[in-house]
Amino acid sequence: MEPILEVKGLSIAFQQYDAGTRQRRLPVIRDLSLTVGAGQVVAVVGSSGSGKSLLAHGILGILPYNAAMEGEIRYDGELLTPERVEALRGREIVLVPQGVTYLDPLMKVGPQIRRGKRSPEARAKSRSVLERYGLGAETEELYPFELSGGMARRVLISTAVMETPRLVIADEPTPGLDARAAGRILGHFREIADAGAGMLLITHDLELALTIADRVVVFYAGETVEEADAADFAAGRLRHPYTRALWRALPQNGFMPIPGAQPYPGEIAGGCLFAPRCPHCHPACRAAVPYREADGGRVRCLYPEEGGTP
Repeated sequence: MEPILEVKGLSIAFQQYDAGTRQRRLPVIRDLSLTVGAGQVVAVVGSSGSGKSLLAHGILGILPYNAAMEGEIRYDGELLTPERVEALRGREIVLVPQGVTYLDPLMKVGPQIRRGKRSPEARAKSRSVLERYGLGAETEELYPFELSGGMARRVLISTAVMETPRLVIADEPTPGLDARAAGRILGHFREIADAGAGMLLITHDLELALTIADRVVVFYAGETVEEADAADFAAGRLRHPYTRALWRALPQNGFMPIPGAQPYPGEIAGGCLFAPRCPHCHPACRAAVPYREADGGRVRCLYPEEGGTP
């Protein structure tokens, strides 16, 4: 089956002024690849500052002016050109943003969900969508400041699915919510995928992602280091030492953090970006490390077998 979204070798860099008028190129995402199929939830997981949100902005064509993007993005088998993404954005390809500040504070919920449409059909559909996410018709008459955090996020989802999208990108959709509320939000995303849409979930919360994801793409310092089935985590089939470290850091797995910190963009010139923190680092890891097929998944590691199981 042709994937809805296919990203190959995506790189995003920023042009910045370093000292005076001297410019430098700051790479933030390097060689990112993933696919999302119909009815599938693919979670991109990584710590804060790893560049995950830039993936969403790159797909949607909303990067800042000083950003340069390379690589290939295909939607429904065809190249996603700037002209094409502009036509599809907000209709077939929608974003559920991480901040509820995306809601207009001066406009009631109803007109925002309907995007200004006033026809009886649009009103009926908006009420149906709100009801689907446990919100009554009276929600349409509320302003964003009158919504709780959980309600505001459900309104954002309602706004996103009004057009029956084929691809939904959710960028850190659960910050500030308790585990129960976050679980309900992710449950709504699973329902969207089960209805046939492709779902790209971008999050720092591996534990929550595993509750709904079919596949997990692990991000570290702007690079994809592993892609695995969600079932591989509990089964101990993880391939990259950073992925195993994320799994072991969960409370139910012993809460065992690893020393060191993720490097800043451009801090490490080449080779494995995880090498300074890896207990199995070899001299060969300082050279280029390919992203390759391994045991039913993909990994950016020369010696994945040395890490053992989580």
